[in-house]
Amino acid sequence: MIDTGDVFSALTLTLELATVTTLVLLVLGTPLAWWLARSRSLVSDMVGTLVALPLVMPPTVLGFYLLIALGPSGLGGLFGLRSLAFSFPGLVIGSVVYSLPFVVQPIRNAFEAVGDRPLEVAATLRASPLDRFFTVAVPLARAGFLTGTVLGFAHTVGEFGVVLMIGGNIPGETRVLSIAIFDYVEQLRFADAHLVAGGMLVFSFLVILAMSRIGRRIGEVRP
Repeated sequence: MIDTGDVFSALTLTLELATVTTLVLLVLGTPLAWWLARSRSLVSDMVGTLVALPLVMPPTVLGFYLLIALGPSGLGGLFGLRSLAFSFPGLVIGSVVYSLPFVVQPIRNAFEAVGDRPLEVAATLRASPLDRFFTVAVPLARAGFLTGTVLGFAHTVGEFGVVLMIGGNIPGETRVLSIAIFDYVEQLRFADAHLVAGGMLVFSFLVILAMSRIGRRIGEVRP
């Protein structure tokens, strides 16, 4: 019989991690995406490559280096701070790094699709650069923001390798749904694993369906 308390705890922690990670990614990723979309320098190409690395880098490799960086011998220990490994803040940092391209890239593509013309028109009306960004660029790039938000949230919910490396399996602290499924399989509790995995399968289907519907609606109302 599945432990509903354990599943509810893992579900709550997963949703909390995905929500916090997505919000952090939107705050940090929006100006980064804007700069990458507008800059044509070698530095921006290098930064764009670094942002995209998690798309091809094995999660365990990224998780290993994050574990070293967040551990007592990493940056935290260097500045006399406690280790962030195997803690919720550490999970957030790892999730932000791992899901960064899934938020930045759609927003960057949307900013690039806006082009220069709308911004130039706004400039002739004496709109400041900040006004042009918030009143012209952001509204026109709303499809990218919606896609990035959905992808960032969903990708964080499904994380496994990075979460396992830097968070382990601590109930109520780092035990998210993907780790719970792995734990159930290790214990040969396949019925419990089926139940949780089935729920995540339905969630994944709904995410893809929602993205398709959102893209269609935005395409219909776009002038």
